[in-house]
Amino acid sequence: MADYFEIDFLAVETKKSGDAIPLRYEAGGRTYIHVVDGGFQETGEKIIEHVKQHYGNPSAVDHVVVTHPDGDHTVGLRQVLEEFEVRALWMLRPWLYAAEIIDRFTNFTSVENLKRRLRELYPNLVALEEIANRKGIPILEPFSGSQIGQFRVLGPNRSTYLDLIVISEKTPEHTGEESSGAQVSLAETVKRMVAKVVNTIRAAWGDEIFSDEETSAENEMSVVQYANICDQKILLTGDAGRRALSEAADYALLIGVSLPGFHRVQIPHHGSRRNVSTEVLDRLFGPRLASKLAEGSETFTAICSSAKEDEDHPRKAVVRAFYHRGAKVIATEGQSIRTQKNAPAREGWVAVPSYPYPEEQEE
Repeated sequence: MADYFEIDFLAVETKKSGDAIPLRYEAGGRTYIHVVDGGFQETGEKIIEHVKQHYGNPSAVDHVVVTHPDGDHTVGLRQVLEEFEVRALWMLRPWLYAAEIIDRFTNFTSVENLKRRLRELYPNLVALEEIANRKGIPILEPFSGSQIGQFRVLGPNRSTYLDLIVISEKTPEHTGEESSGAQVSLAETVKRMVAKVVNTIRAAWGDEIFSDEETSAENEMSVVQYANICDQKILLTGDAGRRALSEAADYALLIGVSLPGFHRVQIPHHGSRRNVSTEVLDRLFGPRLASKLAEGSETFTAICSSAKEDEDHPRKAVVRAFYHRGAKVIATEGQSIRTQKNAPAREGWVAVPSYPYPEEQEE
């Protein structure tokens, strides 16, 4: 059979969006099955059923990739690891680097204590590690340059990842003591509540307003993956923010990937406007067009994993920005989406209509 790929963005339907992306492809005569992130607990069974039904009822999965430690990406993977023979789990574990970063903490002198505290702060990763160790699944580090099947990791690099562990609000540096749990200050709580109240304004074509706030350190830890299959350039971003996307662009150029220009793209962080900027989007996808392309003439597809009940995602400014660069934007919103080329026919799966272009955006 000729090379093909099918990437499925499964609907993660709670009041908060999540990511669960199984994919299958054939390249050079070999078929691969990956799972990238696993949504919440109830999503795990959905992934298992999907892989069995649509990917030939396999007993094994080649690669499972944890993009970053947030629960909406990790928890469902516990069931996936238990169900399948997983040949490799790609996951970054902060506690493995305790000895390298302990000098950057003022309240820790023992590497073992720091390691123990980091394990307490990232329980979703610990749970996956325990399953992998019990089942003999190798755990590999997805730093820049790693090859996961046909996918190349564009980020994070090791140095950036260590920096992010240290600056994360979850780390002991911010809690002030070895034994306390991570706490959110009253000021931060008020800030988050205010952030949810966002006014919108009418906007002309091409206008873009993004948040001045940065996304979390955990989101910036996201593993960004790139592949070129069937002459289609694919970019999977997790919840990557501006820093992660900029570094991914730098590495892409270093390995000879021409920018701008991709064909199938995951919109970062369910369409949050804290994750992108005009400059980053220009680098990856090109400058804003003079006018909206006619339906059917879009130059690439941008897929957003966003729950129907999630009022905060996707942000209108982000949807607009992808349209400004020639994308067809589609969102899960209660439905699972397949993007493919040359893939086996799948009964009952039809084309998904474009997400409407917003005529307004957040102030």
